[in-house]
Amino acid sequence: MDWLVQHWFAVILFAGYATLLIIHARAGFKTSDTVDEYFVGGRRFGGAVIGVSFFATFASTNSYIGHAGKGYSYGAPWLVFPVFIVLATWLSWRLVGPRLRYFTTALESVTVPDFLAVRFASPSLRALTGLVVAFSSLLYLIAIFKGAGNLFQVFLDIPYRSAVALTLVIVMAYTSVGGFFSVVRTDVVQGILMVVGSMLIFGFVTHAAGGIASVATLFDRPDTEHLFSLNAELPFAVLIGIAMAGSLKLLVDPRQLSRFYGLKDARSLRAGIWIAAIGILLIQFSLFPVGLYARMLLEGVSDTDLVVPMLVNDVNVFPIIVADFLVVAITAAAMSSMDSVLLVAGSVLSRDVVGSFRELAGSESVRWSRWGIVGIALAAALIALNPPGGIVEITIFSGSLYAVCFVPTVILGLHWERGDSVSAVMSILVGITTLGVWLALGFDSFVHEVFPALAASISVYVVMALSRPPVDDPKIGEIFSGFLSDEGSDDDVT
Repeated sequence: MDWLVQHWFAVILFAGYATLLIIHARAGFKTSDTVDEYFVGGRRFGGAVIGVSFFATFASTNSYIGHAGKGYSYGAPWLVFPVFIVLATWLSWRLVGPRLRYFTTALESVTVPDFLAVRFASPSLRALTGLVVAFSSLLYLIAIFKGAGNLFQVFLDIPYRSAVALTLVIVMAYTSVGGFFSVVRTDVVQGILMVVGSMLIFGFVTHAAGGIASVATLFDRPDTEHLFSLNAELPFAVLIGIAMAGSLKLLVDPRQLSRFYGLKDARSLRAGIWIAAIGILLIQFSLFPVGLYARMLLEGVSDTDLVVPMLVNDVNVFPIIVADFLVVAITAAAMSSMDSVLLVAGSVLSRDVVGSFRELAGSESVRWSRWGIVGIALAAALIALNPPGGIVEITIFSGSLYAVCFVPTVILGLHWERGDSVSAVMSILVGITTLGVWLALGFDSFVHEVFPALAASISVYVVMALSRPPVDDPKIGEIFSGFLSDEGSDDDVT
């Protein structure tokens, strides 16, 4: 009872937030009975809505808790990461979005493996990439569950297991019911909460630490002066690899790419790119310095995933009413990523993994997707009870896996007409193998695994694509030619 009296504002916000989730889930359920509606919202969204959904989908507890806290040990060099993220957002909307929207509309594909299977004329590629997406999604969900669990554990003073269970119930319900429509509409609300929340976190933490310029005092402390060297916590080359692996996801992660599927026309890209880039910039540059300032507020923190939850729960840093708002905002950050990851994973499991072995009708595919969402959410929550690593480590590995599998096949596949099923499959297998071997040998202590693995997968793709004939499908050639002639036009593909 005392907790309810003290945190009445959080109760009101959570009630309003839950009501919006129910409304959007109900509206999505009414309009999501077909594959096209459930998976990509009927391709009818404008650029502003998709732009918000794009940055809201990316900025999860990975940003608010994982990345924000990591600066506590990684120091000033950690600020390289948000620069990479903003740049990758811009490149995603410039290099990937226009072609992917055009190609997937022409091919009537609704998932990334679905697109790749048609682009490279390879049913086996559909199943292979579907499994990659499902596994990577599971890893990412584990990290988000850990972040949300840590937050609720500290703020609500409940056991970690109960905190994870609470997160599971909230996100699983509205995602499985409402589909893409529900996810995108909810992302708009969540995106606004996230931008305001990130700016509040930066403002109050820096104020409590003594102001923005107070970070200079860390130079004079023997225990913190190392935070301003390039190799503060780990070799700078490894940190750059971490930043690259994390930011490349903005160009190839299916949960990000699925947003382009939902755009209604080419004109929408022009509005969306600014919304997405500015939103990402505000959130990331507000959060990444927090861990550094936390050095002046917290002592002896060994698990940096607890830095932000501890700060939010400290009345000397945040007034209770602000802390209540931030818990809701960070919850929204978790949900905005989890719903997108779950929707992509469920869609891929039904359409591309199960669909590779048996034909599924439209309504049957939607039903399989809903059960897939429930299954993978339960699996992720169970593993998150004893997670295999920290939030950043898990998500960065997920990003590395996506990079080696989809940078050659998606980015080169969209911009270069050469390449066939063998080129695509071999580049993925070689990339994954290199990733695993590099980690097994412990070379990641010197050079991040994304560099050799990505170099190997791209090299294999290019060499094999040059030595083999391209896909023998006139429609693929027509799409490449059609995009070039349609570039700059606002017309949809017909």
